[in-house]
Amino acid sequence: MKRTQVVIIGAGPAGLLLGNLLDKHNIDNVIVERQSADYVLARIRAGILEQTTVDMMHEVGAAQRLVEEGIKHHGVNIAFDKKMESIPLGASTGGKVVTAYGQTEVTKDLYDLRLSHQSAIFYEASDVMPHDFDSDSPSVSFTYHGQAYQISCDIIVGCDGYHGVSRACVPEKAIQTYEKIYPFGWLGLLSDTPPVAHEVVYGNDARGFALCSMRSLTRSRYYIQCDLTDHVDQWSDDAFWDELRRRLPVELAEAMVTGPSLEKSIAPLRSFVAEPIRFGRLLLAGDAAHVVPPTGAKGLNLAFSDIHYLMKALSAYFADGDDSALTDYSQAALARVWKTERFSWYLTNLTHRFNDDPFEQKMKEAELAYITSSEAGRISLAENYVGLPL
Repeated sequence: MKRTQVVIIGAGPAGLLLGNLLDKHNIDNVIVERQSADYVLARIRAGILEQTTVDMMHEVGAAQRLVEEGIKHHGVNIAFDKKMESIPLGASTGGKVVTAYGQTEVTKDLYDLRLSHQSAIFYEASDVMPHDFDSDSPSVSFTYHGQAYQISCDIIVGCDGYHGVSRACVPEKAIQTYEKIYPFGWLGLLSDTPPVAHEVVYGNDARGFALCSMRSLTRSRYYIQCDLTDHVDQWSDDAFWDELRRRLPVELAEAMVTGPSLEKSIAPLRSFVAEPIRFGRLLLAGDAAHVVPPTGAKGLNLAFSDIHYLMKALSAYFADGDDSALTDYSQAALARVWKTERFSWYLTNLTHRFNDDPFEQKMKEAELAYITSSEAGRISLAENYVGLPL
């Protein structure tokens, strides 16, 4: 293959969703991914889907398992000052809820759909490089199974993550980046144990942040705030469970079912935005364009938001050659990106310990008391948590 309409760099959920949507709209495309299919499909990521993300899975035709296995959450819990408050979601958001369904499962569903289309996808491609995206003749080169490929195209879409080649190849003078590195990490544990609560619990405690989430009714995902200098091998399963319970209200701690970890990892936290996200015939989406801290579970959802705006732009571009649609993509997507970055930043600041200042902790507890007791506060948190309108 020497030519296609769109080359997508990256076969994560954003790249696979875009490829499947392009297939649906009869726009030729190729996906190029540097990792193996097994590696991509095994990555452990977040598992709370906004209503708009669920809607897009339906739109592309990959929602069958999600409907059967996804668990709808009609509220979100906030634990602080040794008590827990529940904030309802649907009543103040026009019936919108979130759904617990792992990103690993989303990726698998989109991968299976892509295979059913028999559309081109190159896993374990090395030396991937976009070329001439500032011209009318862009292309992408790579090596696959020892053979060199150069595919010319109309559009290149970079869905290859924060460390990918797509954003890195943009000239420095053409891009502005904004970044905040948080002074802590998340130690996460996955276990085949029933979740301690039916809906997600965000915990603010003097000892640090805690999060209780789920992948299913029999598989749980828990996190605690930790030092960036910590290593996973410093934390036994027992030490993790003990520390998690210390950060939760007594009734939750006593109800928790513990078990051996299936996976443990430490993730650093950052907020990052690049703008613009259109550079001639190269467009960025997902983590290649922006990163949010995992507080609020917005990463996958924000990537799908990008694909929504991107498909509108590509449909207009290929229908009538409207080049302005590509610029409109950057503006429309970034408007929602910044609002979502704000919420993730706000919730991270609200629930984590940045220092040992007791006044700051009291201010956070006062803010938590306000948003859980005020109708306006509950509505504000709920409408951001379920996802802002597209």
